[in-house]
Amino acid sequence: MPDSQPQPHSSGSSGSSGSSGDDADATALLLCGARLTDGRTVDVRLGSGRIEAVGTAGSLTAHAARVDLGGYLLLPAAAEPHAHSDTALSADAEGPVSYELADVQRRTTEAALLQLGHGATALRSHVRIGDVPGLTSMEAVLQARRSLRGLVDLSAVAVPRLLTGVAGADGLAMLRDSVKMGASVVGGCPDLDPDPTGYVEAVLEVAAEHGCPVDLHTDGSDPARLGRLATMAGGLRPGVTIGPCGGLGRLPSDVAARTAEHLAAAGVTVVCLPQGGCGSVDRRGAVAPVRLLRAAGVRVAAGSGAMRDVSNPVGRGDPLEAAYLLASRCGLRPEDAYGTVSAAARAAMGLPQVRVEAGFPAELLAVRGDHLAGALSLAYSRIVVHRGRVVARTSAVREYCDSAAAVALDLPRQGRSKGAGPGRSTGAEPS
Repeated sequence: MPDSQPQPHSSGSSGSSGSSGDDADATALLLCGARLTDGRTVDVRLGSGRIEAVGTAGSLTAHAARVDLGGYLLLPAAAEPHAHSDTALSADAEGPVSYELADVQRRTTEAALLQLGHGATALRSHVRIGDVPGLTSMEAVLQARRSLRGLVDLSAVAVPRLLTGVAGADGLAMLRDSVKMGASVVGGCPDLDPDPTGYVEAVLEVAAEHGCPVDLHTDGSDPARLGRLATMAGGLRPGVTIGPCGGLGRLPSDVAARTAEHLAAAGVTVVCLPQGGCGSVDRRGAVAPVRLLRAAGVRVAAGSGAMRDVSNPVGRGDPLEAAYLLASRCGLRPEDAYGTVSAAARAAMGLPQVRVEAGFPAELLAVRGDHLAGALSLAYSRIVVHRGRVVARTSAVREYCDSAAAVALDLPRQGRSKGAGPGRSTGAEPS
């Protein structure tokens, strides 16, 4: 089942033109003059949370609000398959991280809104249960999910520390309680349990009981352990995801290739973290062997991991940065790199496919630029559409002081209009 658990809404079949009835008009939106990755410039009409029509620029009309996307590249929105909202934005905290309900809910909400502004309209957050937080962090994340409904879809993964032996009994009980509370994915870190295989077996058992997806943390440095995981996970529906698997890249290439083939055959998705790891499975600088995995047929998605917590005090939570790093460091084509944070990430989360075509969900990201490579390089200004309405805007302006170069190249220059106060300028252009 899709782990975002979106609220039901009309498909718009009875009012697809966007012009019949007040309800249809209230949800209609026309995106004008957007550029697509194939070079076309189009208008896109949205209604009832879906794309109703795509036509050449100026060809569509509707009794709807209009958004001028001239100068913007229109893409399927990104999704975040591996966040840690409960500890996000805690790197600067004085003393131990607070797991009070109000503090976790505030951090979760702020982090989700930051990632929404970057372009991720669906987030999967791994939430630690047991130990100090107990179930408080899970309760806080689920409350944040409710408060964010309509802005961004947030789902929770229950992450117990131990699941085997006497010490794991409480963790197993809390895992089941978390699902009853509303966690839609079960997960954890088998590498930290004295019996990693038993840990995986326990997670898969709970997942089978409740029909939940599985999402496990692992460094991936033990090929035998990954092979056993693939054997146990094969055929489990609605699916198994693992990550960040940086250790897989440190294995001999032939061993890594065979392991990747086992994962592909079992239908296991790998989520890599090119911006840095998270928590106890962090090996700074280690990224899963993305090209090897893709060559073997493994679905590879990319996530952000830690967002300004002790694991990564400068984590941005920006999916376009993750795509940029995969293109620049791992040699992926810009289209494939962006696919890891959009199509592959959504598929890993059980969400419907998005394409800029009629009938698809209106989950879109507009980035200032003419082509994808440029957008990944200089993705400053962004407009985010979730369920057919604009939910976030980020605008950036660049300007230069007067100089011969600025005049010769016709660059946007600092200037002061008559009566303008300090710090106010004219002649600047968005970027």
